[in-house]
Amino acid sequence: MTEYNKMKGADIVVTALEKVEVDIVFAYPGGASMELHQALTRSKKIRTILPRHEQGGVFEAEGYARASGKVGVCIATSGPGATNLITGIADAYMDSIPLVAITGQVPQHFIGKNAFQETDIVGVTRPIVKHNYLVQSIEELPRIIKEAFYIASTGRPGPVVVDIPKNIQQAECIPHFPEKIELKGYKLEYPVSEAQIEQILKAIETCEKPVIYAGGGIISSAASDELLDFVKKSNIPITTTLMGIGCFPETHPLSMRWFGMHGTVAGNYAVDEADLLLAFGVRFDDRVTGKVEEFASHGTIVHVDIDPSEINKNKVVHIPVVGNIKEVLKAISKKVKSREYTGWHQKIQKWMSEFPFKYKDHSDKIMPQYVLEQIDQLTHGEAIITTGVGQHQMWAGQFIKYTKPRSFITSAGLGSMGFGLPAAIGAKLACPKQTVIDIDGDGSFVMNVQELATAYIDKVDVKIVILNNQHLGMVVQWEDRFYKGNRGHTFIGDPSLADPTDPQHSYPNFVKMAESFKIQAQKVIHKKDLRGALEKMLAHDGPYLLDIIVPYQEHVLPMIPGGKTVKDIIIE
Repeated sequence: MTEYNKMKGADIVVTALEKVEVDIVFAYPGGASMELHQALTRSKKIRTILPRHEQGGVFEAEGYARASGKVGVCIATSGPGATNLITGIADAYMDSIPLVAITGQVPQHFIGKNAFQETDIVGVTRPIVKHNYLVQSIEELPRIIKEAFYIASTGRPGPVVVDIPKNIQQAECIPHFPEKIELKGYKLEYPVSEAQIEQILKAIETCEKPVIYAGGGIISSAASDELLDFVKKSNIPITTTLMGIGCFPETHPLSMRWFGMHGTVAGNYAVDEADLLLAFGVRFDDRVTGKVEEFASHGTIVHVDIDPSEINKNKVVHIPVVGNIKEVLKAISKKVKSREYTGWHQKIQKWMSEFPFKYKDHSDKIMPQYVLEQIDQLTHGEAIITTGVGQHQMWAGQFIKYTKPRSFITSAGLGSMGFGLPAAIGAKLACPKQTVIDIDGDGSFVMNVQELATAYIDKVDVKIVILNNQHLGMVVQWEDRFYKGNRGHTFIGDPSLADPTDPQHSYPNFVKMAESFKIQAQKVIHKKDLRGALEKMLAHDGPYLLDIIVPYQEHVLPMIPGGKTVKDIIIE
């Protein structure tokens, strides 16, 4: 065992991070965290990326985690630095992303006295973390850091906050770094019994219209290969959630792609009509179920999930199984018998043919869906796509086909605008050899536009495609559908212009904005210029921004209105 000399608390933190093989942290300094930054300058193993806002930093850490499967790490100071992390922490919690957020805290003798830049970040984050710590002594630092990574990355992944008072960062001791972690009451193993496997197999044997409903749990547990093997052996058609996109190749003949509010008609119809629904690593989210009482009401539901709290939380199921989906898929694949389901397959194929993702193309306007089709063609399905939140996010899911896990990175559960650019930076740092493209909206992009500086200074070769319609497009769509088109502050262009919708004078000027950050950029107004502009962007060595003017009147279809059922699906 390595013997250590006396070390400062901040150096103990950095050494503990090195021991759990952290290679990149996203960290913004301040008064209560500057000791950590001083220690990071002494590390030979950890690269520190300086975001330009703490929210950018936590989204970058998430992008890194989502693309790599490793734990993302962000660091902020106390008070406003820590509170600026909250949206990203909540985002990681909703989407089950492994994240460790380390925050500086005021010295212990000031805690509870409303000291300068003091916030009870442990109290504030309690509902949106898997666990959190306020470090009380320097001696417990090595154990707490190791525990934080263990908790964040095992079982159902999630965020952990470690709050470290400044005096503990400055104190000194001879550290003891634990070799392994054992946590009382933290249960990881949920062995699935032979009886439960037989119950699932019997349900498969007796059904006629089975459907697999697969979610982010497949990706978290690295079970994509096992899922593919099971589908091949069982011949059961599959649809995914938005978080599950990429867990199964969308080019496979049994894939119905993703379903839910803006997913495929075939996926929604099939789940509604199924006499057996195999729900693997999902949480029956309202954007998937619509009116939950009527969701998948015609058959038996099997629900396999690692988190016992998800079982029967949103939807009461017939065969609940708490366990690791990777192991469950291996077990049922060994024994499942292939069946034809000919009539069922034909019915699904008819729906797929009859109701594809589609749009009306125009000879003069650049339709947003057309942009995404071009990107799909030019990248051959090999790019990592990140998104902001809104219409562009749904179109990025619809008009690009994903064949690999961790290739579609989006804020699904929380729906955080401003996610796309920082997530792309994190993803590119995690996967430097892959093309990473942020598909963004003009509203979403502006929320973390300052991260262009991070991309330039740290030489992170991300590509940014803004589908610019001068509006908050998804809210406009709801206004059109449910509020008689009354605009409630959803136009974000410049109303002082003679024609605020004139594409020549869109506001703000994203090209000049990008160039002010020393990032090359181009505006595209005409359809004939689009393909060449995309090719130029992809060939460019370094970050690049394309501002593409698209019409604001376009709606994302299909659409199941919130709280409604598949019977209410809007197709035209």
